[in-house]
Amino acid sequence: MLVDRVNAAARRLPVWAAYLMAFVPLMAVVWLVINDDLGADPVRTLERHLGLLALRFLILTLCITPLRRRAGLNLIRFRRVLGVATFVYALLHLTVWVTLDLSFRWGEIGADLIKRPYIIVGMIAFLAMVPLAVTSNNWSVRRLGAAAWRRLHRLTYVAAGLGALHFVMLSKVWNPELMAYTAIVLGLLGLRLVPRTRRNPISA
Repeated sequence: MLVDRVNAAARRLPVWAAYLMAFVPLMAVVWLVINDDLGADPVRTLERHLGLLALRFLILTLCITPLRRRAGLNLIRFRRVLGVATFVYALLHLTVWVTLDLSFRWGEIGADLIKRPYIIVGMIAFLAMVPLAVTSNNWSVRRLGAAAWRRLHRLTYVAAGLGALHFVMLSKVWNPELMAYTAIVLGLLGLRLVPRTRRNPISA
C-alpha cells in the first residue's frame, strides 16, 4: 500500500534532514533578498513571505495527527520539526516588523499594538507559540509529564486559529488564497471536534 511505503520512507529519513528541508524555503527568501527581488515594497513583501511560511508550517503541524488517526500515515516523528520551523518563521516575521518596518521605534510599536487589531491578534498568536517552542524537547516532556505536556501543546490550536485570523484581518479582499488558508485551518481545527472512530474490539 502507498501509506505503508510512505511510512517506511519516513522512518528512514533522519530528523536532521527534515530540519534542513524545513528551512529550504528560508533559503529561497534569503535568495530574494540578496538579489533585491522583493518588489517595490521589499520590507512588506518580506514580512508577508515569512508570515505565510509560519502559517503554512503551522498548518502542516496540525495535519500530523489527523493523517495518523484517519489515514494511517505516521509522520509523528517530524511534528517537532514542523513546530520549531513554525516558531522560527513567526519569530522572523515579528523581527522584520520590529527592526526593518518600524526601526525599533518602540512608541510607534506600542501604539500599533493598541490601535491595530490585526497586530494584537498576531502578537497573541506568537505569544501562544512561545511556550510550545520552549517545551519542544524531551527534557520538557519528562519534566512536565506527558499528560501536562499534551495539555500545554493544545495552545497550537489557539495559535493556528489566531494566525489564520491575523491573515484574514491583514487582507483587503477575500481572494482564493485567503479562502483556501482559512478553510484549511478551520477544517483541521474542526477535525479535533469529530470523535475518533473506535475499532471494533472483536475484529481488532
